[in-house]
Amino acid sequence: MTTTAAQQQNQPAAPPPPTVAGHLRGYLARVRGGDIGALPAVAGLVVLCTVFAVMKPVFLTAGNFANLFTQGAAVTLIAMGLVFVLLIGEIDLSAGFASGVCAAVLANVVTVLGYPWYVAVAAAVGTGMVIGLTLGLLVAKIGIPSFVVTLAAFLAFQGVALLLIDGGTNISVRDNILLAVANRNLPPALGWALAALAVAGYATVQLTRHRRRSIRGLTTDPRAVVWGRIGALALILGAAVFILNQERSRNVLIVSLKGVPVVVPIIAVLLVVWTFVLTRTAYGRHIYAVGGNREAARRAGINIDRIRVSCFLICSSMAAVGGIVAASRANSVDANTGGSDVLLYAVGAAVIGGTSLFGGKGRVLDAVLGGAVVAVIDNGMGLLNYSAGVKYMVTGVVLLLAAGVDALSRRRAAATGTR
Repeated sequence: MTTTAAQQQNQPAAPPPPTVAGHLRGYLARVRGGDIGALPAVAGLVVLCTVFAVMKPVFLTAGNFANLFTQGAAVTLIAMGLVFVLLIGEIDLSAGFASGVCAAVLANVVTVLGYPWYVAVAAAVGTGMVIGLTLGLLVAKIGIPSFVVTLAAFLAFQGVALLLIDGGTNISVRDNILLAVANRNLPPALGWALAALAVAGYATVQLTRHRRRSIRGLTTDPRAVVWGRIGALALILGAAVFILNQERSRNVLIVSLKGVPVVVPIIAVLLVVWTFVLTRTAYGRHIYAVGGNREAARRAGINIDRIRVSCFLICSSMAAVGGIVAASRANSVDANTGGSDVLLYAVGAAVIGGTSLFGGKGRVLDAVLGGAVVAVIDNGMGLLNYSAGVKYMVTGVVLLLAAGVDALSRRRAAATGTR
């Protein structure tokens, strides 16, 4: 059937193709409306790295760069779990010592009982799951506020850890595979291969999403922006692998230190998995719905209690993974594992990265970015020989600024009607 001229005139005009300038204007409008995302964390990270590099050039060396990853790995992993609890508007004050309890279980199983490393890892993660399930049930089913439940657990787990390590002694971790998690490096060629695989996977996801949205007539980002993201990731990963593949040993005849730390791909895999869960599954959308408006989520048919319990379970399980990494880095477990400032740094990492304390807003990537900020502050001030008191003060100020930015952005978003 031939389309007449009148019919052609009545057809709506095709929307103009997206442009980079339009994309930039839209982004700036979202920022002005309060949707700033991880911008403060990224900006803070750039500023901090610049300042420390100027004040202490050794900050930019390959050895220190590798140390940043291992130094902040445990806190970052715990923060990744805390993101799930924060997204539903709750808090877990016990995550630090929960990681210590799980690390103590790991050390007892592998060292005292003599079981293989995989049995010890399963026992540690299983302990974390039991802890999270218990906390979640007390909060969701009994109705005790999460602050009270996890504060009680914070106190109780210190005693549990002391009992597990026989009143405060030290349990060594000697298994080579467990020690490799935080103390070994990948072969240089494998580091390049994993970086190439990451870039290829990201490019596939971005281009496939762009093509599908274009076919359906949905709004898409300009193709130049999509390729710009892919290029930026390739540049960042390429530079990181190149630096980490440099020889970091002071005496190559004794030991060679080069390659990407083993813990880096572990964090990367967990980041991809949890990001997929939050952004590409119905379960993830339900988490955001519960955190955004619990009553509306309930009326929509979402099982609120199940979501809350599962978020606590994920949080404590990730705390167990963080405890395993901490035990690997220290080569042992003692009463201070998971204690001291671990919880404060983990919560700070999630919030500094952009996860809201009010619920409904955040990404797992926020924990990684915030963990990098915390690690840079701790590492840089250590290189400058500042005292622990100064470190705490600076980290506290950064956390307060992040929480303040979050509160102001929410107020701005409410005022402009974008939330």
